[in-house]
Amino acid sequence: MDINLPAGRYVVAVSGGVDSMALLHILSQQPGVRLTVAHFDHGIREDSVEDRKLVEQVAKDYGLPFVYHQGNLGAHASEAKARDARYAFLYQVKQSSGAHAIVTAHHQDDVLETAILNLLRGTGSRGLSSLRSTDVIKRPLLHVPKKELLRYAEREGLRWREDSTNADERYLRNYIRARILPRFAEMNREALLAIISRAQEANAAIAEQVAQYLHVQPGLTTLDRYTFIQLPHAVARAVMAEWLLLRADTELSRRLLERLVVTAKTARAGTKTDVDAGHWLQISQTELALIPRER
Repeated sequence: MDINLPAGRYVVAVSGGVDSMALLHILSQQPGVRLTVAHFDHGIREDSVEDRKLVEQVAKDYGLPFVYHQGNLGAHASEAKARDARYAFLYQVKQSSGAHAIVTAHHQDDVLETAILNLLRGTGSRGLSSLRSTDVIKRPLLHVPKKELLRYAEREGLRWREDSTNADERYLRNYIRARILPRFAEMNREALLAIISRAQEANAAIAEQVAQYLHVQPGLTTLDRYTFIQLPHAVARAVMAEWLLLRADTELSRRLLERLVVTAKTARAGTKTDVDAGHWLQISQTELALIPRER
């Protein structure tokens, strides 16, 4: 597996599935990389405690610190609710451990699934390249197909557990994974990856212009409201998207961006609106502030 992280301290998110167990095995062998193993038990499956026990034992075998949280979300929790709760926990562990970033096991199949999912949601070209690494979230396996991770895990004799909820096609991502992506021939995968790559290049050019705007803002988590209000709507939406991806790694949708941009431009001073499970957008007369939820 050709992946590398700069030396430093990281929180590695490990569910117990083959992807994250392979990632943990790879990272545990990299010099200068100090890991805290973080496991979030969503409380959706009755047997999920066995996932936690496996991850805890493997972390112990590797000599790594292990932390977990019991979410108790219930069997009918939505995918979005589960994701928000998981990332809120990971951000909390990152802060308490003094880690540079969070590392997740998203891989090439996830890139394809996310692109298809976002196309169905109508998120536009940005949705094609939304799954990426940021300063806060490192995703070193994005170039690696799922089948290679499986081969690696089998070759190294790794242990993992299959999440039975991954077979529940009521979740749109699971439906895409089970019904749509398997129909892609290798040439179809390569074609979609090429489209994603071109979208990434175009979005990178836009992001560079947006970054210049963000560079002159009052702070990393604040925007000048006067200049934001003056931006054309499409530009304001691009600024909001890049700002959230850089600072909160929020799962974006067109509906979320529209709501936040309109609220940021029109709401009364003192308004506070939801962004995700870990953040609020707080609006004053002169500033927009991305603030963490109190826990």
